[in-house]
Amino acid sequence: MKNKTMKTTILPTSDSNAISTALEFLRAGELVSFPTDTVYGVGTFAFNAEGATKIYAAKQRPPDKALPILLGGLSQIPLVAVDLPESALKLAEHFLPGALTLVVPKHPDIPEEVSSLETVGIRIPDHAFTRALLNAAGPMAVTSANISGQDSPVDAGGVYMQLNGSLPLILDGGRTAGILSSTVIDCTQEEIVILREGPIGLKEIQAVLKN
Repeated sequence: MKNKTMKTTILPTSDSNAISTALEFLRAGELVSFPTDTVYGVGTFAFNAEGATKIYAAKQRPPDKALPILLGGLSQIPLVAVDLPESALKLAEHFLPGALTLVVPKHPDIPEEVSSLETVGIRIPDHAFTRALLNAAGPMAVTSANISGQDSPVDAGGVYMQLNGSLPLILDGGRTAGILSSTVIDCTQEEIVILREGPIGLKEIQAVLKN
């Protein structure tokens, strides 16, 4: 059983200080959990290697599994990815913001602790508060706010049950609209490959790529 070494506070996203409080903890190298359009996530700055290590520890997650990066908008993509394939550009322009994660060549500034691969998964959540946080914070390494192997939480209480004591702040935006994690597509090969099925199906993806 993990040590509960830290007090975990739940703060409503409607609080006027929600984003500034989150930024305080993030700048101090701590983790913050918040809602997305799919499930609740737990994250740190995308360029914070120590923060990424804390995510693996909190989730009891194998360190060889790369952390996805959430963005506030398409303009942040060049900060975390390079040499985007045409398929990734098409899918990003059509589906993002939305429940689609695109695996693309990573920017050399992304720490090994976030992704030890040559690639990184990127996504823009379809959630106004989360995008506001990401536009204030910049790109963040974020993954579902659960212990690895357990259900991904869809409300703040679910995050607290699994991760309290491992992070100082949970931003409570109520129950998320989705119950499935995002669809994950590898765009680095000639033919796209679905790595994880989710809300956006193969037929929808293929229809966009044919145009």
